[in-house]
Amino acid sequence: MRPAAAQGPAAARRAAAPDTRAPLRVTVLVLGGTSEARALAARLAGQPGVRVISSLAGRVRDPAIPAGEVRVGGFGGAAGLADWTRAEGVDAVVDATHPFAETISAHAVAACARTGLPLLRLTRPGWQPQPGDDWHQAGSLAEAATILPSLGQRVFLTTGRQGLSAFAAPPSAALAELWFLIRCVDPPSGAMPANREVLLARGPYTRDAEHTLMRRFAIDVLVTKNSGGSLTEGKLAAARDLGIPVVVVRRPDPSAAPATYGVDDAVSWVRGCAREPGARVPGARVPGARVPGARVPDGPGPARSAGE
Repeated sequence: MRPAAAQGPAAARRAAAPDTRAPLRVTVLVLGGTSEARALAARLAGQPGVRVISSLAGRVRDPAIPAGEVRVGGFGGAAGLADWTRAEGVDAVVDATHPFAETISAHAVAACARTGLPLLRLTRPGWQPQPGDDWHQAGSLAEAATILPSLGQRVFLTTGRQGLSAFAAPPSAALAELWFLIRCVDPPSGAMPANREVLLARGPYTRDAEHTLMRRFAIDVLVTKNSGGSLTEGKLAAARDLGIPVVVVRRPDPSAAPATYGVDDAVSWVRGCAREPGARVPGARVPGARVPGARVPDGPGPARSAGE
């Protein structure tokens, strides 16, 4: 092989010529107010050629605001979401909503099917029982309510402010006799258990603090959704320490979108959806925009929950 200096005048001219190709661009819509969504927006915002728009549902008062552009509120269903992505020139969608946000995840799948946009699900691993845990699985909040009377009398309810009505219209007299400590970020409304105290708090919640809280209120059973998240799992460790049974509401079935646990994978996927200005045909998928693994089951691993 000849040394670089002897490659000839044509090669030298090519090496010296400026790159006149237009920079690649991508507009990505990130759905969700979770910490994963914020981490992704922070990684993408400010990168050359990347426009990131984060969409928040608007259900949490004073939410943490992600980097980049932000919109708040619903889209009006799958059709509204599809129309909005067309109007904004969106090239790719990342669904980084809460693991129990079934409606918006279904809308994202339907909207991207309508428009041909690539869709990625960025989710967090679910919690797994550890040695010493006393877990009782439930498929819904209503099923969790039916399990409670056989497990305890003083309930620590950490399933968020939505769905409290499942514990307010008791299917049995035994449930009506229970007392509830209800923890949520914002004040709840609607039907709630009659015997209750509401605690407004925002995570993270440490193991020691949860231990102290449960002893203070003489809690003898915990109810949680399997949201995952290292900064809200202190309650599980505290329950384990105290020998308190835990009713765990299973996650809904995952959406049909390809999925990943990793923000790094999501960043690479978004960059793989980049295009030359004007090159994208509306509704066309970007070849090669793929993350291994079509579905992600519950599994161990760190992440932060947007709520409980």
